[in-house]
Amino acid sequence: MVATVIDGKAIAAKYRIQIAQGVTALRAQGHLAALTVILVGDDPASAVYVRNKIRACQETGIRSELIQLPASTTEAELLARIQALNLDDAVDGILVQFPLPKHLSEKKVLETISLEKDVDGFHAANIGALVQGQAGLISCTPLACMKLLEAADVKIEGAHAVVVGRSVNVGKPMALLLLQANATVTICHSATNNLASITRQADILISAVGRINTIRAEMVKPLATVIDIGINRDANGKIVGDVDFEAVLQVAGKITPVPGGVGPMTIAMLMNNTLLAAQARRKISLL
Repeated sequence: MVATVIDGKAIAAKYRIQIAQGVTALRAQGHLAALTVILVGDDPASAVYVRNKIRACQETGIRSELIQLPASTTEAELLARIQALNLDDAVDGILVQFPLPKHLSEKKVLETISLEKDVDGFHAANIGALVQGQAGLISCTPLACMKLLEAADVKIEGAHAVVVGRSVNVGKPMALLLLQANATVTICHSATNNLASITRQADILISAVGRINTIRAEMVKPLATVIDIGINRDANGKIVGDVDFEAVLQVAGKITPVPGGVGPMTIAMLMNNTLLAAQARRKISLL
């Protein structure tokens, strides 16, 4: 039996319609949600990601601004630009596209972005709010995965969820969101012994390591739901995920493709976070 493919593009399109309605309602009250994206250097992949985010802003009615800075930009110059955006009341969300040139500190960038404008959900205080179960802006990719599971009618409560990857921005918040939804959660990583023996126990298997064929068919429990967060390029330059898609398709119950799975939903959640930030900053509820 072949797995059901979870169509992230179609699900994201529905969310964008809802977000556009929220943006329109906010505009009717005299406020235009606005996102500013900073791109440092000329990394081709980053340029594509930024272009997709700007296009999503246009589709949802969010005002967008792209600030392109040369790779030679100093850390002081970059932090000064962020500080200026923090003080700009017309800007609701600030996103600095990673990775940055090696001489720039991603940690300092995240510490500088105003908490209330941290639409990526990477600020330490937003991560801390998630740990404590408090309100805050949630990292877009883990949130996207939760929305995909919901849309695909995957039962999370009581399920054994295995997250492969422990990054601060994806793996750890992913595990926390699943835990809040009453899943039993196991986190695996590069030092995990006998990874396959653990992944085969998963009702929900999520891979976020950025390595081709990390998850193979023999590592998947029959009829499990497999969410592939990885973005890689194979030997032919084709974009692929962490999961051996064609092989796992024959074992899993539900699976996300790459591209067309988590990626479109991540951008939709960025738009949603921008709308939420705009509402929160102006103390407006659209409910």
